[in-house]
Amino acid sequence: MEFDLDEIGKKLAGLGLPGIILIIMTASAAGSNAAVAGILTGLGGPFGILGGIGLLGLLGVLGDVVGGYGIEAVLKFVYKERSKTESLISLLEEIKDLPIKDELKTSLKNHLSPEIYSDPAEPRVVEIVE
Repeated sequence: MEFDLDEIGKKLAGLGLPGIILIIMTASAAGSNAAVAGILTGLGGPFGILGGIGLLGLLGVLGDVVGGYGIEAVLKFVYKERSKTESLISLLEEIKDLPIKDELKTSLKNHLSPEIYSDPAEPRVVEIVE
């Protein structure tokens, strides 16, 4: 059976990020259909293979959102929403452990709690009134 790389590439490119993830899963499974099905089933959790396929679709939507707004804006929105129901301390600890640049961590911390995490390089003016 002969495959046309251009045709396959166009179809996978149409899938966007989920297509790339599918390529990586297939390559890591050495082309085994059973292994790919197992990976999709594992990703789907209690929903099985359909949940895994749905997760790939969700990744595509998330990729579009992040591409449109930028990772910093999306993370700030998510953490601001989570701060309504979760403790600030646990969110700040979580941000500390994220695999992102320190500048982005500082920006997220400032967004959640600007009075605690101010930029130490920024001079503060104190006015004394009698």
